[in-house]
Amino acid sequence: MEITSAEILKKAQSWLSDTFDAETKQKIQELIDNNPEELQESFYKDLEFGTGGMRGTMGVGTNKINKYTLGKNTQGLSNYLKETYPNQEVKVAIAYDCRHNSDTLAKVVANVFSANGIKVYLFTSLRPTPELSFAVKYLDCKCGIVLTASHNPPEYNGYKVYWADGGQIVPPEDHEIVSEINSLDFADIKFDENKSLIVPVDKEVDEAFITASIENGSFNAKGKDDFSIVFTSLHGTSITILPEVLKRAGYKNVHIVNEQATPDGNFPTVKSPNPEEPEALTMALKKADEINADMVIGTDPDCDRLGVAVRDNNGKMVLLNGNQTMITMTKFLLDHWKDAGRIKGNEFIGSTIVSTPMMSVLADAYGVECKLGLTGFKWIAKMIKDFPDQPFIGGGEESFGYMVGDFVRDKDAVTSSLLACEIAANAKANGSSFYKDLLTTYVDYGFFKEKLISLVKKGMSGAQEIKQIMIDLRENPLDSIGGSKVVRIEDYQSSTAKNMVNGTSKVLDIPKSNVLIYYTEDGTKIAARPSGTEPKIKFYFSVKGNLDRVEDFEEENQNLDEKIDRIIGELNL
Repeated sequence: MEITSAEILKKAQSWLSDTFDAETKQKIQELIDNNPEELQESFYKDLEFGTGGMRGTMGVGTNKINKYTLGKNTQGLSNYLKETYPNQEVKVAIAYDCRHNSDTLAKVVANVFSANGIKVYLFTSLRPTPELSFAVKYLDCKCGIVLTASHNPPEYNGYKVYWADGGQIVPPEDHEIVSEINSLDFADIKFDENKSLIVPVDKEVDEAFITASIENGSFNAKGKDDFSIVFTSLHGTSITILPEVLKRAGYKNVHIVNEQATPDGNFPTVKSPNPEEPEALTMALKKADEINADMVIGTDPDCDRLGVAVRDNNGKMVLLNGNQTMITMTKFLLDHWKDAGRIKGNEFIGSTIVSTPMMSVLADAYGVECKLGLTGFKWIAKMIKDFPDQPFIGGGEESFGYMVGDFVRDKDAVTSSLLACEIAANAKANGSSFYKDLLTTYVDYGFFKEKLISLVKKGMSGAQEIKQIMIDLRENPLDSIGGSKVVRIEDYQSSTAKNMVNGTSKVLDIPKSNVLIYYTEDGTKIAARPSGTEPKIKFYFSVKGNLDRVEDFEEENQNLDEKIDRIIGELNL
């Protein structure tokens, strides 16, 4: 329901009480007096948990990241932890990334936990998100928090909550925690720290994490001495860990993009610190060509996503998309497990409903299960928790995330970067390449081609526009796409999968989410999903072709590109 200007003003005026500090009250009064548009943006809603926790722009107000919105989260979480684990010592771990205010906000969060009698392990400086996931289990914590906005622009920050298994919170805990938070007033927050309960952590956890990453991501690859890597941390946290992991794993020719090596929340050398955006890796690609490197690795600010570039059959550096990297990594792991005699038929790989259908094809070919979940690695972590008797091999999603084994329960660009290097170095030593291995996989299992389009719709009007797009797609469904008849529509909001040929419906056994997926007779798949953490609606396209020979790749790749472009034009996107 749309909020009125009078209601917005009333919410803002409540922030002028003595519950809030003088600086906050001054900023609120300035908005009331001089900036009605920004006032509306700051208070028209309360910032909510999405697919990757709570994320938003920093500033004053209920719709912003600040000490009070995060303090309220932490107070609610403290209450919930104490109710869930009565008469026990409750411990939490807190990490943060390179963003503006991440360190001070992390300290605010630590203070609130400690004020509630909860022991806090607080990293002394910035660390990768996957290390926090690892630390939760390593330090025997009930909960973990990382202050990060992942790959969002500089004005953003965020708050991700992890549970005792090292995975992000999922049902039922997430709803129960949110209910506890929503029951509180800002005046209920306990900000006064108990210093005796805040314990600094650093090198011990670093060493354990590095050791575990090498154990899970190293496969005794050949050819490391003859393999050259360009690495960029994009001004983020991976610089604290990843170079050391590669070094200890035996890689001597690692060339760091020095201009992007210093952690900096302004991300001064890129428009967006997101390896999904080709522009972000421009400097790394240039360096790779200057020194004739074999591979480029780039990670996002909190080091959970990785971008990979490799040389194609003509020796040109090309950026792979997340689906391509995921397929190559998964195939490698499946081969390794098969060769070691470890596949018994009970194992599984994990992916998401908007990622390439090729993951399921690979699973069938190797006699393992492919479990699919909603977008976000918390759902893959939940699969591991829910099926403890099924060994987890690896899994990923189209948005440049991958996880090797289950020692970390979130996407992990540290171990995945090492795995990518192992695959590429080994392939080169055997007269192949990472790229050729990918194309051979297309020949053997089918050529699936994907593309993502994100439409940015900011503010309250943008949110309404996104809502209307989804309504239209549901109430006026497409009957054909690209000349191929729609045969199935999956609506994860209503949990129904409708067969458009015979009119029957089935219940989808996946938590409700605002996602709609169309499937056609010729294997085309289109998914529409409003982002849970950004003002965007995303459209995921997947088309299928046949590749008889590696030599035919360029021609078939162009055919599939043209097909996707025709569909995009047809949908007026």
